[in-house]
Amino acid sequence: MSQDNLQLIDKKRLANFRLCNVAGYKSDLLEIHAQNPAFHVLFIPGNPGVVSFYTDFVELLYEQLGGTASVTAIAHVSHTEKNLENGKLFSLQEQIDHKMSFMEQELEDVEVPILLVGHSIGAYISMEMFKRSQEKVRYCVCLYPFLAVNTKSSAQTMIRKIAASPLLCTALSSLVAFFGMLPIWTSRFLVKSSLGKLWSSSAVDALCTHVLQYHSMRNVLFMAMTEFKELSETPDWDFIREKRSQIAFLFGLDDHWGPLHLFEEISIQVPDAVLEVERQGHSHAFSCTEAGSLWVAQHVASLIKNYVKL
Repeated sequence: MSQDNLQLIDKKRLANFRLCNVAGYKSDLLEIHAQNPAFHVLFIPGNPGVVSFYTDFVELLYEQLGGTASVTAIAHVSHTEKNLENGKLFSLQEQIDHKMSFMEQELEDVEVPILLVGHSIGAYISMEMFKRSQEKVRYCVCLYPFLAVNTKSSAQTMIRKIAASPLLCTALSSLVAFFGMLPIWTSRFLVKSSLGKLWSSSAVDALCTHVLQYHSMRNVLFMAMTEFKELSETPDWDFIREKRSQIAFLFGLDDHWGPLHLFEEISIQVPDAVLEVERQGHSHAFSCTEAGSLWVAQHVASLIKNYVKL
């Protein structure tokens, strides 16, 4: 990473954490408020829907937009450390309804346009929110989007089978919870040694603190099961065509959630769609590295600036 980029990361403004009651459910938020915003960016995470995974990205996006926009990231219900909902499992549709409730509750009086940015299944959620609130939402950016089941992916086939089995979900969630009960230095070492050799410290902490919980993993898997059911159909091409000037897509080179054959299908179905492939080598979990967070934040800021003509 260049020296300029390192300095940019060091100088970024820190996001504030807030616990918010949305439609009766406790919801984690990450927020940075601009003094005189021209618009409000609402970020929807993937699955797991833990906003702490995106701390660097949220802060860098705010900096890249030059403080002209407020930025809020909202977590999925019951994907976080404390079991505040007493074991209730939330489907994809319930998570969409939750985000709509947040917009109606917290952003109803916001006078500036709302721009949605969604990652993975968060891209699908963002487009569904766009459909429901077309007067309020002006633009939508879909990052490494999970918009349709990839029948060619062996990883998705395995996850789908696990998520569809209550017995396997219970077993896997119990195993994950066991690792979560280990001393924090032990779980951090295991994560860093296996999954997160290049991960930022905030991403490692997010996984160890929020995901290594029984209720969190059960909700991750239950939501995944409903995702596979909901996304078995083709994307809503009519809506994408209608809003093609207000939707942008970013794909990765090797990403089974947002595969290149979906990129190609969009380019056929919507020839003038705003499409780009990230070729810098960042993974689907871009926000887990500082380099990935910075590159994607710069890309999203460029898209937004071009759209709003800052």
